[in-house]
Amino acid sequence: MPKNSRLIPKDPDVVLIGAGIMSATLGMLLKELDPGLTIEVFERLDVLAAESSDAWNNAGTGHSAFCELNYTPEREDGSVDISKAVKIAESFEVSKEFWAYLVQQNITPAPQTFINEIPHMSFVWGEKNVDYLKKRHDALDNHHLFKGMLYSEDPGQLKQWMPLVMEGRDPDQKVAATRMDIGTDVNFGALTRALFEHLRKMDGVTIRLAHDVRDLEQEKDGTWKITVKNWSTRKKRELRTRFIFIGAGGGSLPLLEKADIPEGKGFGGFPVSGQWLVCNNPEVIEKHEAKVYGKAAVGSPPMSVPHLDTRMIDGKKALLFGPYAGFSTKFLKNGSFMDLPLSIKANNLLPMMAAGLHNIPLTKYLIDQVRQSPEDRLEALREYFPVAKMEDWDLEVAGQRVQVIKKDPEEGGILEFGTEVVCAADGSIAALLGASPGASTSVSIMLDLLKRCFPDKIHSEAWQSKLKQMIPSYGQSLATDAELAYQTRAWTSDVLALNVTEPIA
Repeated sequence: MPKNSRLIPKDPDVVLIGAGIMSATLGMLLKELDPGLTIEVFERLDVLAAESSDAWNNAGTGHSAFCELNYTPEREDGSVDISKAVKIAESFEVSKEFWAYLVQQNITPAPQTFINEIPHMSFVWGEKNVDYLKKRHDALDNHHLFKGMLYSEDPGQLKQWMPLVMEGRDPDQKVAATRMDIGTDVNFGALTRALFEHLRKMDGVTIRLAHDVRDLEQEKDGTWKITVKNWSTRKKRELRTRFIFIGAGGGSLPLLEKADIPEGKGFGGFPVSGQWLVCNNPEVIEKHEAKVYGKAAVGSPPMSVPHLDTRMIDGKKALLFGPYAGFSTKFLKNGSFMDLPLSIKANNLLPMMAAGLHNIPLTKYLIDQVRQSPEDRLEALREYFPVAKMEDWDLEVAGQRVQVIKKDPEEGGILEFGTEVVCAADGSIAALLGASPGASTSVSIMLDLLKRCFPDKIHSEAWQSKLKQMIPSYGQSLATDAELAYQTRAWTSDVLALNVTEPIA
């Protein structure tokens, strides 16, 4: 990407660390809310969106909780808790509102370049799992955000929905599936690059690739001194800013530790790597048209929920299965094996040890995954595609995730399978930690950050008016207002060229 020719002050108003979907979303929101803000973006790699936001690194589903079973856990009494699914579905609708605004303003290219419709399905087998899926469907179907979800135990119906999954399957196996036709596939890498391309052309914005933030230190006046190394010239530079957002994926934790704010004490990270099986047979790819999610293995992290996944990547249809989890001490795909050891500090040692003791099944699961042979991976694939052939699939490395470990007064330390925004009390710095669902809920996450870090401005008449222009439902609840949710979904679907017709029978 060529350098921005416009000069900006040496000390920008805002510094964004990491060129992923979170920084792109926050940068876009801030420039729309306050065009006069100066922003400088630092990315340690020489390309944009190359880590967690890249389509091949797992950020490609458009998580809306339609098919992800880990968002609807079964309670001890046998009922299904849908609260997290509702929250995620609402957040995804908010994301679509903002993306629709961007499309209308010609900020992004045609919506098909980053979002496309694709049915979302959950698939299970076995008496117990079928019973769970039926209860899940009944609970979700009572909520307006999930209206139209289909359920079937009929093998003939399921064969129409997902022929690859049913081909060659034991006819005596008890199976069930749900289907939401309004599901989507989102290429967050393409969206991220489109947002940064627009930001780069705006006055007061500079994007610096191959720049590594080495140190952060808060001055007595509340501003932050940042030390950055240019990997091209090997030169270091110091600058100051009033606000920093650390959106560096797995690299956020080490930078938060360098910031040394009280709110960041006690946080640790547990890295989880992944791999995909990617189909290389065009005939097989064409036979599948869905995101089919199953139940995760006991102790597995959310990013390892098995799924047979149709995606559109750079305009081409792809079929992936996985991801297979693994363990690496790296915090980033392009990170260092010393990332985990160097992240262990006196203030997070006990929480990390406690979390490790409480998550022995996860450790065992990851060890088993690392030891998998090609035959083991094929066997896992055949649970979802019974007649799969090894020669039709290639093994590819997926992204690296860092699950959050935080202090807990009762447990000592707990492992969080979600995202967490850590903000300084003065609102001068914020860091995003964690993984799933991440990108799909990026707009809601960044709106929450604005409330916490820009409390005075966000309540101003100017910002409120602009926020409601960008996100028409802002300040209202799509989770409780069915009519508003239907209107919002109809509008975003029209702008984003998505289908909202009645689901197929």
